[in-house]
Amino acid sequence: MRSIAIFGAVGALVAAVALPAYAASSTPVDAAATLQQVAQDDAQSLVVASEATAAPLQRSTYTATTPAEIEQKKAEEAAAAAAAAAIAAQAASTSSSSGGGIDIGNYALVSPGSGEVRYPLPRGSYREGRTTVGPDSGGHDGADMLAAAGTPIYAAAAGVVRVSSESYYGYGVAVVIDHVIGGQSVSTTYAHMTYGTRQVQAGQTVQAGQMIGAVGSTGSSTANHLHFEVHVNGSILEPYAWLAANAG
Repeated sequence: MRSIAIFGAVGALVAAVALPAYAASSTPVDAAATLQQVAQDDAQSLVVASEATAAPLQRSTYTATTPAEIEQKKAEEAAAAAAAAAIAAQAASTSSSSGGGIDIGNYALVSPGSGEVRYPLPRGSYREGRTTVGPDSGGHDGADMLAAAGTPIYAAAAGVVRVSSESYYGYGVAVVIDHVIGGQSVSTTYAHMTYGTRQVQAGQTVQAGQMIGAVGSTGSSTANHLHFEVHVNGSILEPYAWLAANAG
């Protein structure tokens, strides 16, 4: 009996020592804690979803705003504003010098007359200026018809527009029209028009007396006038004489 009592006491002692260790080893994985959390009863933990990933920061998603970059941006904006102002001033100056503010209210939109050939300006609205043609013309093969800025310019005859340009060599704003008149190949040139007044485009068919633009002083010009040229079968003719013989 004494031996049984001794073995019973030893068994009880072993059980008392082993049970806490077994309890500690069976702690659920979800209850794992850091040393800091163990040391603090009410410690808080951060839970992060497993799907969360680190998003890379793209350069285009933010703007650097260092003092140097701010000053550079201000300088660029000021330069752009100055350039725009200069362009606007140049356009206004050009419009003023070439007859801006066109008013054709006193003129018909179609040249008077009913003939196959018409005068390119309203009769009585111009004065005859310099006329030079041929080898001694110095490159001025045509007639200068002096008129106020904005005076309408008409197609001298029906035809097809070959050139319509805001910058046609020294002619400035100009239109060239090809015609067939009396079985002959004829071309007429209308130069130094006011910017933005062309009424026709290359390839367009026009009628005799149709308005095609307005008098100005663009290109190689020093005063408002229409430089008018007439070419028949490739040869340059004196425009005033040609008009006098054909226009009606």
